[in-house]
Amino acid sequence: MKHVLVAGVGVMLLIAAGPAAAHHSFAMFDASKTQSLEGTIAEFAWTNPHASIQIDVPNTAGGMDRWGVEMGSPNALVRHGWKSSIIKPGDKVTIVVRPLKSGEHGGAFVSLTLADGRVLTAG
Repeated sequence: MKHVLVAGVGVMLLIAAGPAAAHHSFAMFDASKTQSLEGTIAEFAWTNPHASIQIDVPNTAGGMDRWGVEMGSPNALVRHGWKSSIIKPGDKVTIVVRPLKSGEHGGAFVSLTLADGRVLTAG
């Protein structure tokens, strides 16, 4: 009976760990590439489990492309010098991302350079 109970608890832990592992997957991003984007902050969401940035980047057709950038948690960002007020809509920045493999306008955050030259990273 004891072995059945231990096995049952083990199976439940594996089932519970599946969604957590999937949530933290960065398989959709191309870890072998970085892309630099110069643009204007449209939105900065200081939210759990991940902060995010929406940035408008000029395109070759004369319009704007909105890029979505996934970041780390606010707690992790604070440890690297971030504050919830450090960027705001309208700020001009340069952001480096690991782009989506799909080619869509999105990426995983690498670094951000503010207009005053300060560089912020995620660690």
